[in-house]
Amino acid sequence: MRKTLMALMFAAALPTVAMAMPPEGGPMAGPGFDGPGMHHRKGPFDKLNLTPEQRQQVGKLMGEQWHGRSEITQKYLAKLSPADQKAMQDELAAKHAKTQADIRAVLTPDQQKTFDQIQKDQAQRRADRAEFEAWKAQKAQKTQ
Repeated sequence: MRKTLMALMFAAALPTVAMAMPPEGGPMAGPGFDGPGMHHRKGPFDKLNLTPEQRQQVGKLMGEQWHGRSEITQKYLAKLSPADQKAMQDELAAKHAKTQADIRAVLTPDQQKTFDQIQKDQAQRRADRAEFEAWKAQKAQKTQ
């Protein structure tokens, strides 16, 4: 259940994170900040004129913060009843679907086609990752 919840939370957050990635060569371009052609509004770090090394360090720190928040969230989610966990999953999934529909509604028909392809590709990557994780877990059980 815990892995499913974590996978659902990751899947719900992934498109948001992907859409927030800066374009290559943008203000946060560099190691740890390479997003393939995604758009990004100027953020607070744009005014700092960070060097590539600083961008990498800031990216690492932000990643560590994200993982730390995820661990804290998981700790408290584990205390929820299964019914509450399911309700939370359903609410997150509904919010995610609404956000995706709202984003799609803003796009032109050509952009919608590209957006739909991005969503399809992301779904395939998630499915591939889930299959790999299942294989890895099965392999680990066999070796024990």
